[in-house]
Amino acid sequence: MQREHIRRGFSIYVDLTRRDVYTSHQKVVLEVDFTGKLWGYTEITVVPTSKDLKTIHLHARQCDIHSVTVASHPADFVHSDPLATLSVSDATDVHHHPELKRKVYSALQEGDEGELSIAIPKEVSLRQSGHRAANGLISEAATPEPQTPGHPSQPLFPVPEFTPILVNIGYSIKNPADGIQFVLPSESYQTRVPHVYTTPSSPDAARCWVPCVDNLWEKCTWDFEFIVPRSLEQQDVLSEDEDDTADSEYPTVVICSGELVEQVSHPYNSSKTIFVFSQPTLTSVQHIAWAAGPFHTHAIPADLSAAEDASGTTQPLMHAFCLPGHESFLTTTVSFMRSAMSFYVNEFGSYPFGSHKLVFVEELPTQRFDATTLSLVTVDLLYGDDVIDQVYETRHSLCHALACQWIGINIQQKMWSDTWLVNGLGLYITGLFMRKLFGTNEYRYRLKKDMERVIELDGGSMPPICQPQSLDPPDGTNISFINLKSPLVLHILDRRLGKSGTSLGLSRVLPKLFLSAISGEMANNLISTHSFLRMCRKVSGIDPRSFAEQWIYGSGCPTFGFSASFNRKKMAVEITMRQDAPAYKHLENNEITKMMLKPVPFFEGQMTIRIHEADGTPYEHVLDIRSPFKRYEVPFNTKYKRVRRNTKRYLARQAAAQAAAEGDADAAAAMDMVDMGFGLDIWEKEQERENWKVADWTEEDEQNMAGQTYEWIRIDADFEWIAAIAFDQKDYMWVSQLQRDRDVVAQYEAILVLSKTPNPIISSTFTKTVLVSNYYFRIRCEAAAALVTCANQRLEWLGLFHLFKLFLRYCYEPEDPKADLFSHTYVPRPNDFSDFAEYFVRKSILSAISRVRFENGKSPPVIRQFLVDQLRYNDNTTNPYADAFYICNIISALGCATVSSHPPERGEFISNDAAPAQDPQDAALLQAALSEVDRYRSMDRLIPTYHNVVTVAVIEFQMLLSLAGLVPHDPRPFFPLTREGNYIQVRIAAFDYLFLGRWYTPKIMRYILAVMASDSSRIIRRHVARSACQSLALLVSMGEMKTPKEADSLMIEEDGNGGERVKENKKSETELMIKALRKDREVGKNEAIREFLMPIALAPDTDCEVRWCLLKLADLLIRGQEETAPKVTIHLPPTPVAEAPPPLPTVKLSSKSQRSLKSGAPTPKSPLPSFTFPTKLKIMPSNTPVDTSAAPTPSTPAPPTASGRRGGGEFSVPKVPAKVAATAQKEKKIPKAVPKAQSGGMPLNDLRACRTALKKLQTHKKAAVFLQPVDPVRDRAPNYFDIIKSPMDLSTMGAKLEQGQYKDRFAFEADFRLMINNAKTYNVAGSFVHAEAVALESFFDTTWVRINKTLEAASKKEQAQPAPPSPAPPIQTPAPPPKVPKASTPTATSAATPPVPILKLKLGGGGGGPSAPNGTISSPAASKPAPKAKGKKPKEPKLSEVPPPPPVSAPDTALAPPFDDIDDGSADLLEEVIAIERQQKEKGKGHERRRTPPAPHKEKEREKPAPPPPTDKSKERSIPKLVIGKRKKEEVDTTEDEILALATPAKKERPSVPAAGSSSAPTLSVSTPKRVESPAPARNGVAAHKSKEKLSKPSPPTTDHVPTPSRVSTKGKEKEHSRPVTPANGKPKKAPTQATPLNEKKCRDILRLLAKQPEAPIFMRPVDPVADGCPTYYDEIKEPMDFGTMHTKLAEGKYATMEDFAKDVGLVFNNCRTFNPPTTYPVNCADALEKLFKKEWAKPAEKKLPPGERKQLVAMMKRLIDEPISWVFRDPVDPVALGIPTYFDVIPRKDARDLRTILSKLNQEKFESIDALEADLDLMIKNAILFNGEDSEVGDMAVKLQNRYRELLAPIRGGQANGQAKRKGVDAGKPPPTKKAKLG
Repeated sequence: MQREHIRRGFSIYVDLTRRDVYTSHQKVVLEVDFTGKLWGYTEITVVPTSKDLKTIHLHARQCDIHSVTVASHPADFVHSDPLATLSVSDATDVHHHPELKRKVYSALQEGDEGELSIAIPKEVSLRQSGHRAANGLISEAATPEPQTPGHPSQPLFPVPEFTPILVNIGYSIKNPADGIQFVLPSESYQTRVPHVYTTPSSPDAARCWVPCVDNLWEKCTWDFEFIVPRSLEQQDVLSEDEDDTADSEYPTVVICSGELVEQVSHPYNSSKTIFVFSQPTLTSVQHIAWAAGPFHTHAIPADLSAAEDASGTTQPLMHAFCLPGHESFLTTTVSFMRSAMSFYVNEFGSYPFGSHKLVFVEELPTQRFDATTLSLVTVDLLYGDDVIDQVYETRHSLCHALACQWIGINIQQKMWSDTWLVNGLGLYITGLFMRKLFGTNEYRYRLKKDMERVIELDGGSMPPICQPQSLDPPDGTNISFINLKSPLVLHILDRRLGKSGTSLGLSRVLPKLFLSAISGEMANNLISTHSFLRMCRKVSGIDPRSFAEQWIYGSGCPTFGFSASFNRKKMAVEITMRQDAPAYKHLENNEITKMMLKPVPFFEGQMTIRIHEADGTPYEHVLDIRSPFKRYEVPFNTKYKRVRRNTKRYLARQAAAQAAAEGDADAAAAMDMVDMGFGLDIWEKEQERENWKVADWTEEDEQNMAGQTYEWIRIDADFEWIAAIAFDQKDYMWVSQLQRDRDVVAQYEAILVLSKTPNPIISSTFTKTVLVSNYYFRIRCEAAAALVTCANQRLEWLGLFHLFKLFLRYCYEPEDPKADLFSHTYVPRPNDFSDFAEYFVRKSILSAISRVRFENGKSPPVIRQFLVDQLRYNDNTTNPYADAFYICNIISALGCATVSSHPPERGEFISNDAAPAQDPQDAALLQAALSEVDRYRSMDRLIPTYHNVVTVAVIEFQMLLSLAGLVPHDPRPFFPLTREGNYIQVRIAAFDYLFLGRWYTPKIMRYILAVMASDSSRIIRRHVARSACQSLALLVSMGEMKTPKEADSLMIEEDGNGGERVKENKKSETELMIKALRKDREVGKNEAIREFLMPIALAPDTDCEVRWCLLKLADLLIRGQEETAPKVTIHLPPTPVAEAPPPLPTVKLSSKSQRSLKSGAPTPKSPLPSFTFPTKLKIMPSNTPVDTSAAPTPSTPAPPTASGRRGGGEFSVPKVPAKVAATAQKEKKIPKAVPKAQSGGMPLNDLRACRTALKKLQTHKKAAVFLQPVDPVRDRAPNYFDIIKSPMDLSTMGAKLEQGQYKDRFAFEADFRLMINNAKTYNVAGSFVHAEAVALESFFDTTWVRINKTLEAASKKEQAQPAPPSPAPPIQTPAPPPKVPKASTPTATSAATPPVPILKLKLGGGGGGPSAPNGTISSPAASKPAPKAKGKKPKEPKLSEVPPPPPVSAPDTALAPPFDDIDDGSADLLEEVIAIERQQKEKGKGHERRRTPPAPHKEKEREKPAPPPPTDKSKERSIPKLVIGKRKKEEVDTTEDEILALATPAKKERPSVPAAGSSSAPTLSVSTPKRVESPAPARNGVAAHKSKEKLSKPSPPTTDHVPTPSRVSTKGKEKEHSRPVTPANGKPKKAPTQATPLNEKKCRDILRLLAKQPEAPIFMRPVDPVADGCPTYYDEIKEPMDFGTMHTKLAEGKYATMEDFAKDVGLVFNNCRTFNPPTTYPVNCADALEKLFKKEWAKPAEKKLPPGERKQLVAMMKRLIDEPISWVFRDPVDPVALGIPTYFDVIPRKDARDLRTILSKLNQEKFESIDALEADLDLMIKNAILFNGEDSEVGDMAVKLQNRYRELLAPIRGGQANGQAKRKGVDAGKPPPTKKAKLG
C-alpha cells in the first residue's frame, strides 16, 4: 500500500512533514481528438530510494508507448498489458472458461507490479543527496495501532535520498476501453454532443489514460496541458477562416482537477486551444479527473451573507458545467451549492482547495466520480423547476460530492479497513447539511429508516464495518452496507460523546480533524480508525474503546424487549429490559464464520428513556445496560393522577379553538400542546364526525386511561442505539405519543405499533393524522399507508372508507353528501402540486388504496375502477409542476391492485396449468387498465416526460402482469426499446422485461451477446451482463426451466434405492438449478453461448465487469474442462539428480564389504554408520553374509531379524525375546544404516504419523502463510525477529523430520504448537494470520487426536503380541541362533548357516517362515520385524542407491525401501504384515513346527549359494514378482490415516498359511514387492529362471524358500509366484494359469484417469535429457517408461496380461524415485499418482458376493432380525437413550455393529464373502460381551444369537462349497480370478 515504494526502490511521493526535502511532480501534456484518440507525453519526477535501482516499474494500460527517456537519455523499456493479451489453449472451446478465469486473475495480479518497465540507462548515475524519514509515515509510531499488528510497521531508520530523475514517456491512446469515455454522435444518437472525460470504469482506471504510479497513497503535485479544438462544430462544417465567428457559441472547454492557470491559443494552429492547469496540493492519480467538450459554464455566485466575507476571507470559486441543451436544468440543480459550501466552511473549517467544479456528463457508469476540486456527475441528476421527486436525491448526492473534498479526497483512509471512517464521515456531514436544508424532521426520519434497513441486513450475514485484519479493499457487495451503517454509527457516537463527555460530540472533533489535515499535523493526510478514536477521547474525555469493539469492530445489532409497570408503593416505574443479539445467535454454531464476522454477543451502554407523566412534563432517565436482562426502578415525580379523559372532551377543545381563533396566542399554544389538530372543524362537529365514521374510546377505555399515572414512555428517546426495540404499552398510550410527542421518530414508532392492532379507534386516529397538516408530511404518508391494516371485513372496510374519504378532498364532491363512497366515480380536480406535502400524501393514499385486499387475495373491483378513473380523468393543464412521477405512481398502484396477492394464485404461474379464467368483471377491468396504460405510453413517446419515467412505469406494469399470468409475456412491443437511441433507463427496463421471458432462444441470445460486446453504452453492457446471470435463477424458480424431478425422487424414496434417493435429495437447490441449466437444450446447450461467449470474454476491449459476468455465466451453464497442469520438468534442476547417483554406487560397495566383514567379531560394526542411507543394508549385516550379497536388491534388506531391527531403533514392537533384545542392545551401539529420518530415535510409527500429519497440514487451505519461513521484507514484518525469537514453519518442520531431529512425535507436535503460538503472538486476535492460525490449529488438533489414539492402539496390540513369540524361544534354543546375530553383524564371508537362513527367510517371508530355521532369534523377531521391514521398504526412495531391482511389480516399487522414506503405500503394507503376523500367532505353534523342518535344509542351500552373489540377486529379484497381486490387495484394504486399519481377516489368513510352513516366500512376496522399485524387465527372465531353479534345487538361499512355501501356501500365492516368472522351466505353466487376461478398457480408463491429474504431465512423455535438464538420466535409468509410451503399447496390443500393464506403471514410478531424491516435486507427484493407481487398480479385483448368495444372506438377516432372540441387537446403540454414556469409550464407534447396520452393508454389497459377513456378526457379539460381561443377560443372549446365525449360515456355506467344487472340476485347477485378487 502506501509503503510500496520501499519495495519498488523509488517514490513520487512528497513528504508533507518535510517540505524542505524535495518536491516530486508529474506533468501531463495531452492532445484530444474527439474521434477517439489521445496522444502526448508525461514527465514523472521520481526520487530513488535505493542505489541499486536499475529498473523503474510504472502502470500503463491500453497505451501505446512510443518513446521513453530517463534524465534526457533514451531508455530501453518493456510494455506489456496482460489484460490485452488474454488467451486460452483453445479459444473456440467454451469449456476452457476456467482457464480464462485463472488467466484473468493472473493478469490482474501481474498488472499490480506495473505494465511498463523502464531500464535506467548507464549514463544516468544515482547520486545520494541525504537522508529523510521513510516517507513521513512515522508519525504514529509512538502509538502503534493494535488493530493492525500484522501489517508492516514503519521503518524507523532513515531512508537514503537520491537526486530526482526525470522520466519522459511519449504515448498515445486509441479507442480506449477503460479509464477514458468518448461520448460521440452515432446513427442512433445523432443529436448527442461529443465530449470526453475520465471515467471510473474499473479499479485501475487511472493507469488507462496516463502512465503513472497507480496507487491511492502515492501522491504528488501535478501540471496539465490539454490541447483541444477551439470548437467542435468547425471540424467538418466550417472553414478555418470562419473560426472566429463560429466557435463563439459552443467553444470547447476543458475542466480538470486543480486550478486553471491559463487558456491560450495554440502557437502553431489557431484552430486549437491550450488549457493549462496546476494542482499544487499533493494528490493521488486516482483523484485526478478531467473532461473536455463544448460545455456550458455556470458560475455559482458567492453568498454575500456568508460569514467569511465579513471576516475578509475569500469564498472558493464554484462552477457547474453541462452540455448544450441542459442549461435550464443546471441553474435549478446547483442553486443550493453555495449554501452547502458556506455551511461546511463554517462548521468544519476552510475548504482545502482553491475551487470546486461540477461537470454533468452522459454515460457515466456510476452516479458520481469525485476527484480533487472536481466531481463528474451523471446528467440523470439534473432536473428542472417543475420536478419535485428528483430534488431530494440530487441535492443529497451533490452535497455529498462537496463533502468528499474535505474527507475522502483531502483526507484519505490510512488502510483499506479505514474506508468506513472516510465514507461514513462524508455521509455524516452531508446529513448535517441536509438537516439544515430540509429540516430536522426529514433528517431524523431518514435516520430512522436507515436504522431499520441496517437492522434488517445486519442479522449475521454482514461483516463489521471495520476489519483491521483485512488488507484488501471492502468487497463490492458490502460497500453499500458499510456506507449505510457508518454514518449511523458516527451519529450514535456523537450522541454518546455529547451526553457523557464535556464537549458537544463530533461537532468539536471534526473541525479539529480537518484543521490538522490543512495545517500538516496529520501525517500525509491519512486517517485511521485508531487515530480518530484517540482524537475523540482527547476532545471529549470519554474512552470510546468499548463502543468501538461493539459497533465498529463487531457486527450485528441488538434487539430489546421492554415492559413497564407502575409500583404504587414505591412510587416508581419498574422497567424490565431484555436484550438479544440475533447476529450472534445466527452464527452460534459456526465458529469459523463467527471468527470472521465477529458478531457481538452483548451490547452495553447507556439508554435514555423519557416518561411523560400525568402533568404532561417529560422526565428523562438513563438506564445503564450491563447485562442481557435487568429490572430497573425509575423514580416517579408526579404526585397526582392524570386528567380524566371522556367522550365530551371535544367540547373543551372546541372552546380552546374558538379562543385561538379570536387571537388568544396562549390558548392556541395550549391547544397545540394538548392535541395536534383537534381544532379542525371536521372533528368538532357532530355531523362531520358521523360522516367520517369517527370512533371514540369506550367508557371502559376511559376508566383505564383515568387510572394511568403517566401518559406514555419513550425508549431510547435520544436515538443512541441502532437497535430493534419492542415496548409493550397500552394502545391509548401510543395514541397519546402519536398526537402529543413532537418528535417524528416517536410518531413513526407509534404508527408502526398501532398498525399491528387495527380497530375503529386506530383507523380514526390514522385518518386524523393524515388530515392534520401540522404533522410532518412523512408521518402523514405513513399514517395513510397504515390505514390498509384497518381495511378488512372485520372492521367493515372502515380503513378503505377513510382512504376514499381522504382522497375525495382532491376530487369533485358527490352531489349527495351521503353518497356511497364505494360506488362513487372519483373524478379528480385539475392537479395542483404547489403544496408539496399534499402531493406526497396524495401519492401515498393512492398506493395504500391499491394494497387493500379481500380474503381471497384479490383487490375489490371498486379499487381497480378507481385507479383506472384516476388515469382516465387526470388533468394537469393548470399545474405548474410536471405530473410524470404522479402518473407513474398511479400506474404502479394499478398494477399492484390488478395482481392478486393470494398465495395459491401467486404460485399458479409456476405450475404448468393455465391460469384460471377470469370472471367478466375482472376481464373488463383488466382491459380498461391495459388500454389506459398503453395510452400513456403512446403519449410519452410523442411528448416525452422527464427521463421517460412514464414509459419505464408502463414496462414495469406489463412485467408485473406477465409474471402474474394475467397477460402473456410478449417481448415484441418492448424489444425495439432495448435498442440504441432510447433513453438509458428505458432500455434497462425493456431489457428487464426481456430477461423475464425466454431470452435464451438462439436469435435473442445472439442479440444479447452482441449488446454485451459492442453496445455504445457501458451502463447497458454491464446491466445486460448482470441480468443474464441473475435472470436464470428467476426463470428456474418461475418454472420456465425444469429442474431434475425433485418431487419424484421424494415420492419414491422408499422404493429400495433409498440411499441413492436420499443423496439426491440432499443436493442443494443451487446444485439442482445448475444441473437443470446445463441440461437445458436452449440454455446450457445453446449454440450462441458456446460460439460467442469465449471470443467476447477474450476481446481486449471487453468491459471488465462484463467479462466477469460472462465467466459467471459460463460457470453456471457449461461444465469447465479441467486445465492441464503446466509442464514442470524444467523445474527439476540437474544438480540434485547428479548428487543422487554417486551415493548409489558407494552404498553398493559398502554393502558388499559388509558381507565380507561379517566373518569378524562385532567390531566390524563400525563401518555400518557410513551406510545410513541404505537402511536395508544396515540390518543385513546382523543377519548373514549370504543375505548381504543379495543386498543389492531391495528385497535383501527386508530379511533382517527383528532383533537387528530393534537394535537400529527402527521398530518399537516389543515382540523380540529376551536374548534377541540383548543382541539388539548390542546392535544399537552401532548407528549403522539407521534411516536419517529416524536417526534421532523416532519410532517408525511416529515417523509415519508425523509425515502424514505434515502432508495434511501443508495441503490445508489455511496453511498458505505457514508453508515457508517468515521473510521480514517479503512479508512486510521488519520487526518479526525482534518479537519472535524461535521462528518455526511447516517447511522447517519437514526438514527437521527428514533429518531425524525429532526423537518422537511429541517433539514434532511441540514445533507445530510453537509455530501457531508465534503466529498468535505476533498477530493480534482477529487479524487474518491469527484467524488462519486458529483454524489450522483446530484442524491439527482433530487430526492429532486421531493419530495419537491410533498409535496408542497399535502399541497396545504390539505389547499384546509379544506373548505369541513365547513359542519362539524353544526355537531359539539352538546355540547357532544366538551366535548368528554376532557373526552376522561383522562378517559376510563366514558361512554361518544359521544366520544365512535367518536373513533369507526374513527376506522371503517377512513372516515367521524363515525365522524358524534361524533359530530362537529368527522366529520371534521374524513375525513382527518382517512386517515392519515391509512398511519401511515402501517408504525408502533411497532404494535408488542400490542396484535397481527387477521390474516385477511396478505398482509395488514405491514400497521397496525398507526404512527411510515411507511412501503412502508403506503404511498399508505394514498394516497387512501386522495382521498376517497376528493371524500366524493365532494359528498356534503348529505352524512354527512346520517351518522348522525346512529351515535346516534351506540353511544348507544358502551356504552353497553364498559364494555367487549374482545368483542371490537374481533370486531376490524374482521374489518381488510375487508382489504384484499382493500390492493390489493392500491398496484395497488400506486406509489413509489409521495406522492400524488392517485388511479384513480373510485377506490376511492366506498369507498367514504360507508363513506357517516355509511361508517365507509368501511373506516375502508381501514385503519384497514393496521393495522392488526400479524395474528391470531384462532381469525378469533371470529372476524367473532362478525361482524355478530354486524349486528344483534347494541350494539357492532366498529363492529356495520362495518356491517351497508357494507350494505349501494357498493357490493364490502360488499364482503370484508363477505370474512374474517368464522362463519356461516349470513355473511358466503356472504363470499363464494365474495371469489375469488383459482388460483393455480398464487399462485405458486408468491411463485416462492418471493423465487428468495435475501431477501427471511430467509422466506423459519420455524424458528428454536436454530439454528437461537431466543429462545423466539414461545412464541411471536403463528401462525408461512413461504413460504416453504405455498408451502406445496398449494400442498396439503389446500387453498380454494385466500384470504386464501394472508392471509398466510401477516402472514409471520406480524410475522416478530412483532418479530423483526424496521429497522432490517429481517424487511427490509419483506418490500421488501411485496412490490413485493403487486405488483404481484394486477395483477390477474387488470381489462381490454372487447374487444368489447375497439374496440368501439378506433373507437370513431379515429372518434373524424378526426372531425374538435378536431384539437387543436390531438397532444401533444410543448411549443417551439407553443411559450408557460410556459405551463408545469402551467400544470404538468404527467397531460398533448391529443387525440393521450389517443388513444395510449387505444391501450395499460391502461384503466380499460369507466369512466377512460372519466376521461383522462376530464383532457385534464380541462388543456385547465386552461391554456387558459374559455372565450378563445380554451376554447370554449374544451367545444364543451367535449359535443361531451360525446355524442359519451353515446351509448357505454348504451351497457355496458345492458351487466351488463344481467350478474346480470345470477349471481344472485354474484358480478363480477373485481368489487371485484377494491375494493380490
